[in-house]
Amino acid sequence: MNQKEIKALISLLDDEDHEVSQHVEGKILSLGGTVIPFLETEWEESFNPIVQRKIEELIHELQLSIMIERLQAWKNGGGLDLLEGMWIIATYHYPDLSIEKLRTTIEQLYYDIWIQFQEEMNAVDQVKRINSIFFGVMNFAANTKNFHSPTNSMISSVLESRRGNPITLCVIYLLIARKLGMPVYGVNLPNLFVLTYKSDKTQFYINVFNRGIIFSKTDIDHYIAQLNIKSKDIFYQPCTNLEIVQRVLRNLILSYEKTSEQDKIREIEKILKSTLDELPEG
Repeated sequence: MNQKEIKALISLLDDEDHEVSQHVEGKILSLGGTVIPFLETEWEESFNPIVQRKIEELIHELQLSIMIERLQAWKNGGGLDLLEGMWIIATYHYPDLSIEKLRTTIEQLYYDIWIQFQEEMNAVDQVKRINSIFFGVMNFAANTKNFHSPTNSMISSVLESRRGNPITLCVIYLLIARKLGMPVYGVNLPNLFVLTYKSDKTQFYINVFNRGIIFSKTDIDHYIAQLNIKSKDIFYQPCTNLEIVQRVLRNLILSYEKTSEQDKIREIEKILKSTLDELPEG
């Protein structure tokens, strides 16, 4: 469709005949993400609040579809680039967010640590060196004041504010550690996300939410016992990038449950389902 035809369609959005307006909305959505710039221009030029609201809803619906397509493509490609997965989630709040901007920011953080990093250090000392810079000079910390804020799950917001929830802080820390050549991975604990340093000879754990404190398998044993739940292998071993992204999405659902934003809960559940191989029963 050309611009003139799209313009004609948009003019019918406030048609009094509900069937007509619904048909028009369906037609616009079928055009896909390429129509978004036209819709944005029409929104700016319109003085009709009904049309503007409908355009906003259509743009949001199209952006949501783009996000789901990107996430499925990322997953089907093996979910190899964790930063890309986190970027896709952040586009839920910030549709125009540039992944290159995120890469540049992570690259700068890595460089600032790398210049003070010594590969010949033992693993524990390497982690302590990262901690001193990450939580000291760089001022990353737990967002305890607004723990349930959805922005804690948006990597762009956490990189900007230096405040986040356990999983997003862990992701940033992990991305830097990987660039430094360290065998660091995410670990899915109940109610807490942590990291593990795991090589052939050594394994220990890092609680990034608590300023990078180092702890052992025995500490996890005690933690699980306190929660009075059955121990599982996943509480000790590395998880995949896909599992990290899925946990971020579950955190977002919890955030929106706190504010009773039902539309957002439904949307994030839809996004999460698009990443699951088999839908859970019920």
